[in-house]
Amino acid sequence: MTRATARPAWRWIALVVLSAACAGAGADLPDYTGLPKWASRAIPEARGDVRVLPDGRRVALRYRGWTTRDFDRSRTYAYDDVRPEPSVQRVMMPDGVTGDPTKGRALFLDRTKGPCTGCHLVPGDDVWPAGSVGPDQSTIGDRRLPDQYLYQIVWDARVVFPNSSMPPWGTTAIVSSEEVVHLVAYLQTLKGPVPPEKDPDRSPLTRRKPVGFGDNLDPTNNPAMLLAESAEDLWTARGPAGKACADCHDGGIDRAMRGVATRYPKFVTAFRRVMSIEDFLTVHAPATTGRAVPAQSDDNLNLTMLVKRASNGMPVNVEMSSAEARAALARGKATFEKRVGDRNHACTDCHAPDRGAGKFLGGRLLGDVTAGLTRNFPVWRTDRGEVWDMRKRFQWCMTPLGTNMLAADSIEYAELELYLTTFDNGKALSVPGIRH
Repeated sequence: MTRATARPAWRWIALVVLSAACAGAGADLPDYTGLPKWASRAIPEARGDVRVLPDGRRVALRYRGWTTRDFDRSRTYAYDDVRPEPSVQRVMMPDGVTGDPTKGRALFLDRTKGPCTGCHLVPGDDVWPAGSVGPDQSTIGDRRLPDQYLYQIVWDARVVFPNSSMPPWGTTAIVSSEEVVHLVAYLQTLKGPVPPEKDPDRSPLTRRKPVGFGDNLDPTNNPAMLLAESAEDLWTARGPAGKACADCHDGGIDRAMRGVATRYPKFVTAFRRVMSIEDFLTVHAPATTGRAVPAQSDDNLNLTMLVKRASNGMPVNVEMSSAEARAALARGKATFEKRVGDRNHACTDCHAPDRGAGKFLGGRLLGDVTAGLTRNFPVWRTDRGEVWDMRKRFQWCMTPLGTNMLAADSIEYAELELYLTTFDNGKALSVPGIRH
């Protein structure tokens, strides 16, 4: 076999005006033209800012403990990011490289690369926890698949499976040609019989599914309940403008806000965009009380939980029929299905019922969008010891995808959240939630 000259991992295209990108009879893309420019009103960590250091390095400003790596080479969910996903690469396995199964196994488990075990089960007590999004590879060597076939699948599976959820590892330069050869050598060693499992939780096929964290509205169980209650003082406190929320919304928070949260996110005419409760507070609070309540600040999260708590038990009822809502929903759906980042993944790869939903990604059970994912947000994250809104959950997903996050209050995230919330229509709100 001869070495193929690999095409560049990314083919950049010149940016074109959005009207040209979306126009034309029968165009499949939703129309993004005419959307308002939105200056983020989020805390600095939530804006997705990138700064250039004196030495020329680009560093992302993110939440404490998050990577500062700038993923600028990969396309994002931004509406004005018109870069295509990486071109499909058909390659040949190189001559002159001898595969080392030991190196291949180390690569398979390497968390800086994948790890491949996040989706695939293989033997080994050190493989924990393995996922089930991809097929069990414990005996793939018994299938006697050609090395060239396995090499292509690892490099870019889209050649064989056009709609594959597997990242095009070689095309996006996450692994090198030599590393793929080592991976192939390791896969060919995986033959039966498979040793019996010592720990049922190691394998996603026998692992117990999580059962939750009890009553999310019990303040002795969910610390976020106490944070929501603390926001009552903020509700009645007068801001720099001399007014408080309670001055305009009388009758007490539970009476004044009852049913309001069931209708959000929604298109707000005054701001010509879809907004969640969190988004609306960023502009409404300073306009009426003079107090800044930036997205993902403690005040914003706590006030949001307080407002949403007044509608607990009531069914979600976001509006879907107006022209504005239909256009926003089309854009939100397109975002849900858009492949982004170094891994060329879409939300649908993990959360659609015909793909990853209900399966394990490593030790994490992936939620099913059709069952509804939004009606408990904001939630208390037990592993983080803090409250997260839906937008921070979006942003968290950006890091493993290898793409830069957008500002928490971006229009793109708002319309994605609207699309997701439609699956909760008719289901009861229960805020704040609690999860790991």
